Amino acid sequence: MRRWLVFFGSCMSSIQQHAADILAAVEDGRTLTDALADAQQRLATEHAGSRGALQDIAYGVLRYRSELLWMLRHLVPRALPEPAVERLLLVALYQLVHTRAAAYAVVNETVNAAAHHAGGRFKGLVNGVLRNALRQKETLAEAAHNDPLARWNHPQWWVDRLRVAYPQDWQTVLAAGNTHPPMTLRVNHRHEAAADYAARLAQAGLECTVLDGQALMLARPVPVKELPGFADGLVSVQDWGAQQAAHRLQLADGQRVLDACAAPGGKTGHMLELADIELTALDIDAARLERVRENLNRLGLSALTVAADAARPDSFWDGRPYDRILADVPCSASGVVRRHPDIKWLRRPEDFALLARQQAAMVDALWGLLASGGKMLYATCSIFPEENRRQLDSFLSRHADATCEGDEQLLPGPRHDGFYYALLAKA
Repeated sequence: MRRWLVFFGSCMSSIQQHAADILAAVEDGRTLTDALADAQQRLATEHAGSRGALQDIAYGVLRYRSELLWMLRHLVPRALPEPAVERLLLVALYQLVHTRAAAYAVVNETVNAAAHHAGGRFKGLVNGVLRNALRQKETLAEAAHNDPLARWNHPQWWVDRLRVAYPQDWQTVLAAGNTHPPMTLRVNHRHEAAADYAARLAQAGLECTVLDGQALMLARPVPVKELPGFADGLVSVQDWGAQQAAHRLQLADGQRVLDACAAPGGKTGHMLELADIELTALDIDAARLERVRENLNRLGLSALTVAADAARPDSFWDGRPYDRILADVPCSASGVVRRHPDIKWLRRPEDFALLARQQAAMVDALWGLLASGGKMLYATCSIFPEENRRQLDSFLSRHADATCEGDEQLLPGPRHDGFYYALLAKA
């Protein structure tokens, strides 16, 4: 269980209500990141210091949504006619089962929050349900673990697809998707080695593990302001799996490089740290492209940033071929669900056909921009074969001048999220 700062009185009640509102927004198709940002801004005007508690609850309920729904249906067999009260109950169940919040405060403040819905008609029911949940907490948790859907906390179609794709690893993949992600750092190659920065962290009282040449994994997450030299560009926060992209591109000084779908700029900065290249950072979203510029400014690096659609080269290409292209294509993001637990509830099976068409259109368009003898890295943060190996096989069948120099599926685990990489060489 995670530590959770206990808020009393109207503060906890307000946090619970904001968390329930976030759940409603996600159910309507909004991302957790956007819904949480708006809620935290509203909450900050009411109760300073409560942003972390709200984030923990919102992420936690979505991480354990199937389990919490199973418990709720065991306690209340039929869905309540007031969805807002059901969401409050899910929030409270998460607090009671997965946090150290004081049980009496959780129950009392959930009842107070329920008073603002349906004229307060459900206050008594909420009180009875939560007190019953407290009495049965251990039994409920054990029974939920024995229910497949509640145990895995993923949609059934998602579980079914993983069982087919990874008959030996599907349970490990699902379990990893319900964990808290590690905080991994990328030490700026232009400043110092990972071992030297690890010594800086030790002096600051921060324990870490060296993963490879420039990657460090912290024993516990901390705010970036606590990282020595972060503001000066000594280090960046980037998953170890994501750090593989720049290394696999085989960069060298003087190359002309395109980073397609560059935002928020982690891979962009990494490539510029590794070699003196002429880099264009492309993204269709002009607002997200600003984050790329901010990252590069902090690192003291520069690139040409262009807001355009990678699938339409006529909107940005100057006719000069690229030596290297990073095709970080739009995907289901199924490999990073522990960082974004809303993804597993927002995705639908029918999404993959559209994503496959977008991916194929993008890589076909980008292939025409690559110089003879150049290389393109196809990259996704997905674990589903239809976005990865099947997409690679289809691409190779369409392009006789393409050869694959190697591909790898990284499954989410203790040290990195899920990614797929395929390095394509142009004859």
